[in-house]
Amino acid sequence: MSGVFAVDVRDGEKAVGAGAGAPAAPVMSPRGLVDLRGQGGGPVLISYPAGAVVVVSGLPGSGKSTLLRRWSAVAPVVAPRASHVACEAVMPAWLPYAVYRPWARLRHFHRLYAEVRSGGGPLLVHDCGSRTWMRRWLSWTAGRRGRELHVVLLDVGAAEALAGQRARARWASRRVFARHRRGLARLLETLRLDGQAAVREAASVVLLDHVSRERLSAVEFTPPPPPAPHTATGPRAVGPAADRAEAERRLPAEGE
Repeated sequence: MSGVFAVDVRDGEKAVGAGAGAPAAPVMSPRGLVDLRGQGGGPVLISYPAGAVVVVSGLPGSGKSTLLRRWSAVAPVVAPRASHVACEAVMPAWLPYAVYRPWARLRHFHRLYAEVRSGGGPLLVHDCGSRTWMRRWLSWTAGRRGRELHVVLLDVGAAEALAGQRARARWASRRVFARHRRGLARLLETLRLDGQAAVREAASVVLLDHVSRERLSAVEFTPPPPPAPHTATGPRAVGPAADRAEAERRLPAEGE
């Protein structure tokens, strides 16, 4: 896979919720394209800039909700499921979801737009990842508030995703699943060919499979380091006299 592979890893920080005796996990600050598929090992704390919008994408059943639950202690999560449930609660039980799906989607996009525009703290977004226009819109909206867009993409395969749907006892329709599968396959192929340039709208793209997904135990959002202190100096004298004084100062003393 071509493209930019950039990741800053530092040692020795505790993941959120880790016990007092738990070993410190290494901290990963991704930039560009970072492919962690097939890489086992211990827990890793993933670090993003303060105010970042992080989109967790993948097929239905790939583990997006599980990952976001781990991370939800430090940032709010915007997920379409919440809008689905809210709409379902006020609709007659006999009414199929397909009838009011447009309303649920509109409600979801309205909340997402409001959260991104708030310009406050970090934000986690649950998304299928197959819609290019969605990422570009999020990047544009977040960028206007000085926020970065980052993507975490779960590539677990169709069989694993279907097993995940069975485990949660909630199914995507065959048509919806097939559409997401085609979209995700196109995205992964473009990433394979073009690297991070395929998703220019994101500051980083982290690729995970079912192995590396379990390693990302927690997330943090850190502010940029403070600027270096500025040493105040008096105004510099200018003019011929000042130039002569400066030249004399630079001359070596006798005996040097």
